[in-house]
Amino acid sequence: MFPTAQEWADWLPDLLAGLSVSLKVAGASIAIGLVLGLALALGVMSRRSWLRALSLIVVEIGRGAPALVLLQFVYFGLPNAGLTMGSFAASVLALAWNTGAYTSEIIRASIQAIPQGQREAAMALNMSARAEMLDIVLPQALRIATPALLGFAILIFQGTTLCFTIALPELVSRAYNIGANTFRYLPAIVAAGSLYVAICLPASLLVMQMERRTARHAAK
Repeated sequence: MFPTAQEWADWLPDLLAGLSVSLKVAGASIAIGLVLGLALALGVMSRRSWLRALSLIVVEIGRGAPALVLLQFVYFGLPNAGLTMGSFAASVLALAWNTGAYTSEIIRASIQAIPQGQREAAMALNMSARAEMLDIVLPQALRIATPALLGFAILIFQGTTLCFTIALPELVSRAYNIGANTFRYLPAIVAAGSLYVAICLPASLLVMQMERRTARHAAK
């Protein structure tokens, strides 16, 4: 069931190469997705009905469709519209869409959690709506949203396992290849899973600590 020490030594370079691809996909998806999520959150709260409707459509499709479906749509569907891209770019685009859709709701809820009194104070100081949002609302909202955003980032990293379905040589894909070559599928998957745990467990503990800290500040 578990890989031997010799198997670890033989497999680790290949698995680490796959882990590097997974981390790159996750990092790019999260970076793009957070920017998209902020834009969508502001779009959903916009007074312009067309912008609000467009943002809601993007959010609901990104949240309603499973990440695997988005991956298949981007990689296999877009070429029918004349837009062909490699597995890495398709993975980033699909997961960024998924990230943006979900994080937009996290950010929007955090913006709405800012006390109305602070906005009224900004109006009393004759601040513009733009200055109010950039200088007062967003800094506090993003601080509130950070634990939830980090928690979702962990899910996106785990979600990169789906990218093996479009031939991306990420960690799970490398593990399957090792299993196919050695007929040691279960130990190879266990080895890959151990690398995921080595990253996700400390990250999850960090998120829990940030959540407790945020709760303490909110209680004061």
